[in-house]
Amino acid sequence: MRQFSGIVSSLLVTASVLTSTNADYVLKEGPLDTPWTKTVGLNPWPQYPRPQLERSAWKNLNGIWKYQNATSPDDVHKLPFANSLTSEVLVPFCLESALSGIMNEYSTYSWYGTSFDVPSSWHAGDRVLLNFGAVDYQATVFVNGHNVGNHTGGYWSFTFDVTDFLKANGTNELLVFVYDPTDRVIDGKETQIVLGKQSLHFNHIFYTPCSGIWQTVWLESAPAEHITELHLDANMDGRVNVTVYSSYGWDSPVEITIYEPHSDTIKAVGKGTAGTAFQFTVDSPDLWSPDSPTLYNLTATLGSDIVNSYTGFRTVSRGVINGIQRPLINGKFFFWFGTLDQGFWPDGIYTAPTYEAMVSDLQALKEVGYNMVRKHIKVEPALFYKAADELGLLLIQDMPSLRTYVYTNPEPKSCPPRTAVGSPEAQQEFDSQLALLIQQQRNYPSIVTWVIYNEGWGQDSGNPPDGRLTDMVRSLDPTRLVNSVTGWWDHGFGDFHDNHRYPQPQCGTPWYSLENTPYDSSRIGIQGEFGGIGHNVSADHLWKEKEPIDHIANIYSITTDLKAWNHNAHILLGELRQQIEHYACSGAVWTETTDVEGEVNGMLTYDRRINRMDKDQWKRDIQALYDTAERRTMNATARIMSREEAMDDMGLA
Repeated sequence: MRQFSGIVSSLLVTASVLTSTNADYVLKEGPLDTPWTKTVGLNPWPQYPRPQLERSAWKNLNGIWKYQNATSPDDVHKLPFANSLTSEVLVPFCLESALSGIMNEYSTYSWYGTSFDVPSSWHAGDRVLLNFGAVDYQATVFVNGHNVGNHTGGYWSFTFDVTDFLKANGTNELLVFVYDPTDRVIDGKETQIVLGKQSLHFNHIFYTPCSGIWQTVWLESAPAEHITELHLDANMDGRVNVTVYSSYGWDSPVEITIYEPHSDTIKAVGKGTAGTAFQFTVDSPDLWSPDSPTLYNLTATLGSDIVNSYTGFRTVSRGVINGIQRPLINGKFFFWFGTLDQGFWPDGIYTAPTYEAMVSDLQALKEVGYNMVRKHIKVEPALFYKAADELGLLLIQDMPSLRTYVYTNPEPKSCPPRTAVGSPEAQQEFDSQLALLIQQQRNYPSIVTWVIYNEGWGQDSGNPPDGRLTDMVRSLDPTRLVNSVTGWWDHGFGDFHDNHRYPQPQCGTPWYSLENTPYDSSRIGIQGEFGGIGHNVSADHLWKEKEPIDHIANIYSITTDLKAWNHNAHILLGELRQQIEHYACSGAVWTETTDVEGEVNGMLTYDRRINRMDKDQWKRDIQALYDTAERRTMNATARIMSREEAMDDMGLA
């Protein structure tokens, strides 16, 4: 039986109020909370966590686990008993978060423990799979004292088949040893890992780190030969490209069934073999776009394994309209306008307190007319991407960055100069995790662009790898655009010429500034960041730590007058509209969705209790951007460029 789920149905899950039913777990009082903090309950995030590969037989392991701080990497060889660990932690919330019940400042080495029973209703001959949505940064997993596997990388899901390590009857013990150095100096060695905006050292634009299990953990039952990965792309012409990966790797027959939207009626069926790409065509599909985000549910069948998934039919490309390079969705240009979305929460740090809370950010943007979000050097839980698919928000997805520099002084007074990555091992790890980003996120129709580097952070200054990595991304996913470097240190690769400038925009214009370069007409002009104007609020809505509060004025402009903040935004959006009208601006990213710790420049405050936007004004100003872009291209036909033509146009063929 197929299971259909969406934003509305997911919000109907009843949350239990946090109570004292478990005396050992205590919700900590952090520097700030949200309206959802005290509604999380002891069984957080109950939704099935992987909507692109959903099985009916599953068991959520979120909730109260045991926890204990460890002191060295050697502790991984000294297995404790799960029930002997000294504290209780709420999974899946970072150890630094109030919701975890731990709220550590330093969590370099950690033990997690819990126990589980395998449901008796599961088929006796099936395999039991243990899944982790994400653990930051390295996880070593033990079941009943057996090492079942290791994983490196704080943003990626992973699975272990634990069947052979389970007890025939009774309760099983699960232990997870986590190592997360963030940006510490350990044994005199500077740490350089993929970590985005996490830092142990306060800086106005770097934030509280996230250590440990921060996404859902779950068990599921699957046949011995089962689907391990489903790669599916559906374009505007109705052509569906599919690769189904099997646990056996054999050429077993597979079948994809696509259903009419909101229906059990079969729309099309495609057949192929596991491990080999195959294609089939769906007649006259309704296309996915921000104005009409139509999704089609589907099932994938491999032997007795049946998984539920979905797709949207759309094509991302680039083309020339009236002599200007433009991004195209389904062969049409419209202006891309979104916010820089950091994805931090005061109560959960990297993890939103609830699904409803996470989606509320996106709904607030959609309400005033934003059609895009730039997911800023962070990867979200899979349900975030499904929400964007359902709402019709384009996503520009950043690769989480290496640190551009690593502090060796615990109290740095200023930013050191830009340095090289520092080691071939760090570069190799970045490369492999960039590939994981593409492989794990490429099914979501909302994602339209991959970003490799933000402002050169972690981009080797001695031997810039952005050209090589751009080629790698395109080889893994030729269906999307690539923004090789958003900001500066741009070496001419990728589909975009992307400037960052605050607070005024500088998008596709002939003038430029110190960090930015003149517009490169062979690529699409986009404003990767601008705005960032601040509005201070009362202490009730601020991250109540001294250093962030002391640095609130460290921003491009700031006011305590909300009317003035909105007026300033109106002026800046007017400048952007003029650049769309007169120059080659095709998209822009406003900083930012919400405040984060010491930053007070969000559409929403960090606690999500104040929406700063004069909604009527913002709706008018955003619509004016779209109307201006439409007038620029009215009655014009896009010459859609192939990848080869685009490369030739950039002189890279």
